[in-house]
Amino acid sequence: MKNIENTSLDEFYQQAVAFTGKEIHMLLPPGIHKEIGHFNVFDIFETIRQLKQKQAMPYNRRAYYKISLIRGKNRAEYADKVIDIAHNALLFASPKVPYHWLPLDENQSGSFCVFTDAFLIKNKSGVMLDELPIFKSGGYPVFEITDKQAEEIELVFRKMQKEIASDYEYKYDLLRNYVLELIHYGQKLQPATPLHSTQNAATRIFALFIELLERQFPVESSHQRLQLKTAKEYADRLAIHVNYLNKVLKENTGKTTTEIISSRITQEAKILLKQTDWNVSEIAYSLGFEEVAHFSNFFKKQTTLTPLTFRS
Repeated sequence: MKNIENTSLDEFYQQAVAFTGKEIHMLLPPGIHKEIGHFNVFDIFETIRQLKQKQAMPYNRRAYYKISLIRGKNRAEYADKVIDIAHNALLFASPKVPYHWLPLDENQSGSFCVFTDAFLIKNKSGVMLDELPIFKSGGYPVFEITDKQAEEIELVFRKMQKEIASDYEYKYDLLRNYVLELIHYGQKLQPATPLHSTQNAATRIFALFIELLERQFPVESSHQRLQLKTAKEYADRLAIHVNYLNKVLKENTGKTTTEIISSRITQEAKILLKQTDWNVSEIAYSLGFEEVAHFSNFFKKQTTLTPLTFRS
């Protein structure tokens, strides 16, 4: 698929094609192939109009950022936190924090834009998205807003939609400014909706942890490397304390977070040793080990065998 930078965006556009009934070339912004990074803007009603029943937008891995103006009754879930949206909300999503969005009625409207970090890096301000408060792990960037605020934000989205369809030579520079305007608008807001836990928070955290774990696998290339390896890394991605994650997993499985991660890495190591011709150094690297000796010690502790002995 032309102009799509990664699997996550590719999946996003596949869903957009299914929801809107439009061809992929009709959804991609003109001239984007000349740009660094990716940007696009959509109307929420048009995107979900073919959904006949209320459906949750599932937790998934995203390699892009998203800013949404949501108008309607909705619910946003972040690990153990739930935010109920009565009328209007401004939502910021990053690749670091998985979230779950559930429309609660059919009266949905608004707009959203998607972009990669590379798209904004080109901006002269040198902005690094993960350094901005709105996108930092540990936050829950959903802000309930008034009708007046929603109209102000909607105006910015309308400018985006008008500009992206234009043939202005510097339109993407202008679009970067609009994205930054939304980011700063959000950073000036105070959350109006309190965050609260729900009774099934532990169940949701357990399911989300397992999903994050399984998304690390399979390892399909010796150049691929696990992105998440430690209990703290998983806890940070879920925006919860590592002790809380450990408690939830212990109650659900009887095993600690580290034990579950180690077991899954060992399972993948066995597959790679038996089904590939990669050397032990390549396997160690792909599974996140800096030294072959560290991997060998880890594998022997888990299986009582060295990697080479297991392979033979």
